[in-house]
Amino acid sequence: MRAEAPGRPRLIQAMVDALHLPDLRQRLLFTFAMLVVFRFVAHIPVPGVDLAELQRLFQGNQLLGMLDLFSGGAMRNLSIAAMGVYPYITATIIMQLLVPVIPRLQAMAQEGEIGRQRINTYTHWATVPLAALQGYSQLILLQRAGVVAGVGFTGANLTPTVAMVLSMVAGTVFLVWLGELITERGIGNGVSIIIFGGIVATLPQMAGQAFFATINPGGLMVFGVLGLATVAIIVIFTVAERRVPVQYARSQFRGGRMYRAAGSTYLPLRVNTAGMIPLIFALSIMIFPGTVASWFVTSDVSFIANASRVVRDLFDLSSWFYWTLYFSLTVGFAFFYTMVIFQQQNLADTLQKSGGFVPGIRPGRPTADYLNRVINRITWGGALFLGGIAVLPFFAEKLTNIQALTLSSTALLIVVGVVLDTMRQLEAQLMLRQYEGFMR
Repeated sequence: MRAEAPGRPRLIQAMVDALHLPDLRQRLLFTFAMLVVFRFVAHIPVPGVDLAELQRLFQGNQLLGMLDLFSGGAMRNLSIAAMGVYPYITATIIMQLLVPVIPRLQAMAQEGEIGRQRINTYTHWATVPLAALQGYSQLILLQRAGVVAGVGFTGANLTPTVAMVLSMVAGTVFLVWLGELITERGIGNGVSIIIFGGIVATLPQMAGQAFFATINPGGLMVFGVLGLATVAIIVIFTVAERRVPVQYARSQFRGGRMYRAAGSTYLPLRVNTAGMIPLIFALSIMIFPGTVASWFVTSDVSFIANASRVVRDLFDLSSWFYWTLYFSLTVGFAFFYTMVIFQQQNLADTLQKSGGFVPGIRPGRPTADYLNRVINRITWGGALFLGGIAVLPFFAEKLTNIQALTLSSTALLIVVGVVLDTMRQLEAQLMLRQYEGFMR
């Protein structure tokens, strides 16, 4: 490994070092090539779309904004990749929630790599019907907005609708396949890299809309400082962990006798175990009532119209109720998802089977209770951090008088998380090759 240049960021230094190694250079170029293919597919539109009406619809629809985030801007053109990898993410979350509930899946998860591959296969199968359902729902939503016409499974609408739904499903499956190719032959988690590429491609447009909508130099400076501070806080909480000391008892033969030796290490428990998933859960729930209520505001029945206006106003972006509930849901989902993931890991049994123990804590059930107490305490920090990220656009707009996009903080969390994960994997690859050099 080359010596690190003074003052050069670690990621850039790791990239420079990787470019000097033929195999890593090939992995980086392959990842970049797959992102180019993804951006090309994102600009292939579904036929029969009124693009001008679609652009107008995007200016005030939060649901489409969330879908556009995960499609990398493809939803804005209603391309064949308009759903992005979101159906696959949904299928993955559903499978993670079903594993501790269904005994067969729980036993499968404990079979090691073979079991994980089978669960991954089931996830791929579940992605197809979820993508078809989401694609058809999007087309119905866009038809009501006047963007597309002739959506339905009856009469002359059957063939065009099936063609559009199948093309959107094929686009999602193709992107998932690209992501798995990146994971296998490139650098980083492929699906995360696909989402990252889409967000980075649309960030300039999002920033331009926020900055040029208001001529306010002072507000722009405050907004920039808040952005940098947000990135720094995201980095801190993404890498933050509680290290629980663990000791292992080992047996060694020396001179025909057996000696007991002890080795010590630590168990890293992340402060933000749930990642960005609680934000996605909470945002999906917060968007749904206001979107549905907007469909019935013009109803001829006065009671329905008035109730719809009340719900729409409550879930408006300028409402304190919206942001308070959004914060609460994010914190609650952070605890829920962390507990689900932590229980699946079953760390106490794994330590006991491998001969490890936490000093001062008996193996088995006492160790499990101790680890649960630790993860509950540190999750408060991660949950409040995610809640703060969720409501950051509201307070940023109040401080700067600049309309901050609802999804900007979520996008920052995803981008920073993917960059840190890719940097760790790249440094691990470099370290592995350094050790190979020592062995030679």
